[in-house]
Amino acid sequence: MNQAIQFPDREKWDTSMQAVCFPALVNGMQMICAIKGDALKQRFGVETPELFLATFRDYRWDLEEEAEQLIRQQKEDDQGIVWLS
Repeated sequence: MNQAIQFPDREKWDTSMQAVCFPALVNGMQMICAIKGDALKQRFGVETPELFLATFRDYRWDLEEEAEQLIRQQKEDDQGIVWLS
């Protein structure tokens, strides 16, 4: 499967999902990728929700690379969201 995947800089904190959500454009179609605040805490030692977006931005390239692999493996959930663990 050869997919063109792009990640626009439009990440946001979603309170209802308790996750940083960020879009991916896959062959022109938008998908949502997300990483829970708890996962950011566990991975990067972030202590407060106020720092989740800043931490995401600090590690953007690594997290987008991980999301790209999950998209290529078609690992989206029933709602079409790709979750980084």
